[in-house]
Amino acid sequence: MISPYVRRRRLAIELIALREAHGVSAARLATDIGVVRQRISRLENGHVAPDLDEIMRILQLFNVDEKRWQQIMTIAREAQERGWWEKFADEMGDRQARYANLEAGASQIREYQMVYLPGLLQTPAYTEARIHLDRTDDATYNLTRAIEARAGRQRMVERPGGPSYEVIIDELAVRRFAAPENVVADQLDHIVHSGHERETLIIRVLPLTARIRKHSVPRSAFFMYHYPDPEDPIVVAVDTVTNDLVLTERPDIDRYMRLYELLAEAALPPDDSLDFLATVAEETRRISKDG
Repeated sequence: MISPYVRRRRLAIELIALREAHGVSAARLATDIGVVRQRISRLENGHVAPDLDEIMRILQLFNVDEKRWQQIMTIAREAQERGWWEKFADEMGDRQARYANLEAGASQIREYQMVYLPGLLQTPAYTEARIHLDRTDDATYNLTRAIEARAGRQRMVERPGGPSYEVIIDELAVRRFAAPENVVADQLDHIVHSGHERETLIIRVLPLTARIRKHSVPRSAFFMYHYPDPEDPIVVAVDTVTNDLVLTERPDIDRYMRLYELLAEAALPPDDSLDFLATVAEETRRISKDG
């Protein structure tokens, strides 16, 4: 399935384009199809799943031709779908559910990680360690379910025909241990193995001493999602301490795409990156034994 969130955003783009092409205000459209003004706003912001009858009334009002009717109704039906993550959102955590939604149906995922090792490459032990350390007193999600959800997201990305996946890992995430040393060593070994075995995976390490053109030092981790339909929006998710920021406006997307390219340019080549990670894994394992 494709991301329902992305299809809601795509539907919003289509509805706004239709309304503006006919010179109709949102308030007038709401009156003409018999809904409240706020309903149109929420549809055009992609904040709600669509009601198919409402969408058909809009298409009929604007006398949409058969081809575009079928296209928009297909988008609307896909925007209504509920992914596996929604059933378990409370147990797996809202953040994981949000990322599972964005990953669904993606054709390409690109990621920059500043302080943690990538979630889509995490071992269960590393995930468990981070959940214990990050868990707040008021958290309601279930540890076992959260670990299972992480594995489910990984399977979805690794499936035949799944997305290409590129990740830039800051050396800070490698050197500053975010889990016990033995867990980190095993985690680094797993990343190296995955990098050698998976053809659709590209891993780069950004050294602490890297010279980034234009001094474009990133402020946080971020993720970029591309989808098979070129008319679907590219989505950027920015990792923050509390809630993640999800962006779909083109100026915002372009800024992060440029930043990613600058980081990739400054990072080690993939083969050198895997060698670096393997060396750090050995060093970390020695530290664990000595400790």
